[in-house]
Amino acid sequence: MNKTIKKPWGHEIIWAQTQDYVGKILYIKADHRLSKQYHQEKEETVYVLEGVLYNYDENDNPTMYGPGNSLHIKPNQVHRFGAKKGDVKLVEVSTNYLSDVVRLEDDYKRK
Repeated sequence: MNKTIKKPWGHEIIWAQTQDYVGKILYIKADHRLSKQYHQEKEETVYVLEGVLYNYDENDNPTMYGPGNSLHIKPNQVHRFGAKKGDVKLVEVSTNYLSDVVRLEDDYKRK
């Protein structure tokens, strides 16, 4: 099962989905970022394959993660992924709550 979903910041490929978990590959284009968001139930772990991932916290402070680094996002943890200095490719494994996104800010005016 491979399902590609276009996003304004790039695209994602869902490569696994069961009742309990989802596996994705995210491609974030250079100078783009996802929503500043949190999840009420969803828990996710990402692993950077290529590029430098910037993760911004609730105060917009960035932490950088290069290839081979991973990051765990717990429910209610504010985060925002971005690709500041080039494209980023990462693997995300999460619980299966795909619609559980509370957007706080969004560069693309999504709600």
